Amino acid sequence: MPTDPFTNLAPDQQVKVLPRHLAGPGTVDLRTVWPFPEDWSLHQTDAGAALATSPCLRLFTGLVPDPDSPRKGKWTVTANRAPFGPAAWQITFDATTPVELLHDFHAELLDLYLEGRHSDTDWLLDDDTPAQEAYALLLARSWNHQVKTDGTQFFRDPDALGVVQHRYAITSTDSPTWSAWGGYPSEPHWRARFSHGTPTTLVAAFTASLASTEPVSRTVKDLPLHTRHHVYIAATTPAKQMPAASPIASPPALPGPSRAR
Repeated sequence: MPTDPFTNLAPDQQVKVLPRHLAGPGTVDLRTVWPFPEDWSLHQTDAGAALATSPCLRLFTGLVPDPDSPRKGKWTVTANRAPFGPAAWQITFDATTPVELLHDFHAELLDLYLEGRHSDTDWLLDDDTPAQEAYALLLARSWNHQVKTDGTQFFRDPDALGVVQHRYAITSTDSPTWSAWGGYPSEPHWRARFSHGTPTTLVAAFTASLASTEPVSRTVKDLPLHTRHHVYIAATTPAKQMPAASPIASPPALPGPSRAR
């Protein structure tokens, strides 16, 4: 087994590490995960459960924590064709999903929502982005590709500890079209599931963040123990007090959409 690169570092030592999918969840500040403008309804209970709702009441994203479970709860994102109507698609992330992946996903979610408000196309429901947009960057970053005859294909990082699964031949809408996880397959640190109908653009934002070569900041004690010998240190920084997570009542406002379609 490779040497643990963190053996001689203090538990509170701040480090910048890669790959992202093995870095642990990090410090979850809901204002960072949810970069929504002020016209969204944001609610949080004392127990930590949280819900964000778009002004049109068709888009919901929430966190239900479960401190006693291995993956600490679940994030759920749901899009409806009409307010409070049946779900058009749904995405779930384990609460142990790295916070940077959650932020990049929700930033793209907001982008698609805003673009839909300023165009004749509802990009949250009528996205025609080809599937290869969601895995091209993985291949460019030397992830392995396996195609199976049962209608699924897999993309794995060189250590096979980061996986994206795509059901390219849809025979049932009950199973996720896309799935991703980080860690050993028998005991992943986190999982993400994207139902049938999920815009490929959102999957692509998630996989782009997954494959990003920009290191993420963690303390040594926050790195998952049983895969940390697969993590490498990009930089060390002086130990400092981590800021406490703040209430989500007043998230910063964002500018309007900037990407043309």
